Amino acid sequence: MYQFSYAEIMEDGVADAKERERQVLDRSIELLREASTKTSFSPVTIEALFYTRRLWIRFIEDLSDPENQLDPELRANLISIAIWILKECDLIRKRQSDNFQGIIDVTTIIRDGLK
Repeated sequence: MYQFSYAEIMEDGVADAKERERQVLDRSIELLREASTKTSFSPVTIEALFYTRRLWIRFIEDLSDPENQLDPELRANLISIAIWILKECDLIRKRQSDNFQGIIDVTTIIRDGLK
């Protein structure tokens, strides 16, 4: 009886975590979309890049944790994606790129995979 209840709680915990991840990815996408419409390097652009970088750095930290229960190959692939996003953010910050759409597209794919 107790194990069944615990299993339900654990399943709810995973579902809640995925929902929170979807929400923060949604926020990143929203900020990046808004930043992509600006003609100059605006405060919105700075906020979008800062938020997106913090988010993906946090994901790398979580994925690197030995206690993370995702498949090691999936973790490695997600870390590679995160590194690419961080590099793209850096290129935008340096005004060497305006590839907001690439980051938005990849982030959207990741978000949609959290079902």
